[in-house]
Amino acid sequence: MPRLSEVIAALENLWPAERAESWDAVGTVVGDPGQEVTRVLLAVDPVQDIVDEAVKLGADLLVTHHPLYLRGTTTVAASHFKGRVVHTLIKNDIALHVAHTNADTADPGVSDALAGALDLRVVRPLVPDPTDPEGRRGLGRVCELDHPVTVRELAARAAARLPATAQGIRVAGDPEALVRTVAVSGGSGDSLFDVVRAAGVDAFLTADLRHHPASEAVAHSPLALLDAAHWATEWPWCELAATQLDEISDRHGWDLRVHVSKTVTDPWTSHSPSLGAPN
Repeated sequence: MPRLSEVIAALENLWPAERAESWDAVGTVVGDPGQEVTRVLLAVDPVQDIVDEAVKLGADLLVTHHPLYLRGTTTVAASHFKGRVVHTLIKNDIALHVAHTNADTADPGVSDALAGALDLRVVRPLVPDPTDPEGRRGLGRVCELDHPVTVRELAARAAARLPATAQGIRVAGDPEALVRTVAVSGGSGDSLFDVVRAAGVDAFLTADLRHHPASEAVAHSPLALLDAAHWATEWPWCELAATQLDEISDRHGWDLRVHVSKTVTDPWTSHSPSLGAPN
């Protein structure tokens, strides 16, 4: 069985910490480098439900997309919910490793997994990484469809292919407009409107779109907006990462058992449509 240090080294090759944004908090949060790893759980959020799942599963390593402590802390007391997570992990000899913005821009990364879930053909990064001479890494992806579909049909495809959430898919723009090219970005994406418009795509699928940026975006151009739940747009990366770790395990003869959490950690739990709301 591999040691945690060996598995972390393999994960760092996939998602080097130096490629994370300067404000981000990635890497190993909890864990003894010398401990053995036999079972790994992948999830989006390092919340108590996921940690409890890791305990029940008998996992030695939990890999999440979102950081536990993004802005630092002065306490890990179990009286706080994040401190409880740390205590549960340590008591059960479970390591925690985070790949966030370094996984967003990886090749393949979060947006590749999102595009794959929707059967979109990736053409190039939306925001290329200037340090990548091959032009494959970067934030978001510009994609093509095999044949044009309407905005309504693309939204229905996203609702069917992404994990179910209370929000579903919100749409801005003409639902009957034809879509041939799409920009996708897993997670919050309304900071990317300028580059999305410059890419000349017909639609943009992302999450966490706010009122004013979205309103200004549709006023600027006929660009259609598809707003999914943040968690749902990033969850496909867990399956991609599991496949990558399985391949690494096979190559090294580690025989790791790699699992993807199906637990929904989207914070929104229900949705009541307005009477007379458009379909």
